[in-house]
Amino acid sequence: MTCCRPPALVLFDRDGTLVEDVPYNGDPGLVVPVAGARSALALLRRYGVRTGVVTNQSGVGRGLLTMAQVRRVNERVERLLGPFDVWAVCPHAPEDGCGCRKPAPGLILAAGRLLGVDPARCAVVGDIGSDMAAAAAAGAAGVLVPTPVTRAEEVAGAPRTARDLPGAVRTLLGLGVAVPDGGAR
Repeated sequence: MTCCRPPALVLFDRDGTLVEDVPYNGDPGLVVPVAGARSALALLRRYGVRTGVVTNQSGVGRGLLTMAQVRRVNERVERLLGPFDVWAVCPHAPEDGCGCRKPAPGLILAAGRLLGVDPARCAVVGDIGSDMAAAAAAGAAGVLVPTPVTRAEEVAGAPRTARDLPGAVRTLLGLGVAVPDGGAR
């Protein structure tokens, strides 16, 4: 028998989802939250849902950024929108073939493992198809929040979509994720 509960952990893509997308951003001064990010995160926290960020940062693998720059940008995101319970960053270039770069599930699996949350109790909110593919590969729920860079086929293939971040969060809180009775939150 199962019952529906909100996810225990909601993982957000960083660039284009939580903050305006600035390609290969190494400057914390360029971090600008997207509309609705603060209220969406506040709603999750009010419901006791943990939050995290899963982000591909291929600029590191391509030699365009350092991990120190990525950390400083992440710290700025945290100051503006945090606190987050977990951060998972893939520093690899696409051609590296790693298991952490979305659409692979590695970032989601690592974030869940760090917090002791089963991927089936996680949800991923992102702006492109690779975010949704990573969620599916990990066994997590996914909500796509399309932006101008989201391709039509990504929208069509998404398990669910929302117009904005608050809508994505309301969807997840209303959706629930089926877990066995007595399952740990």
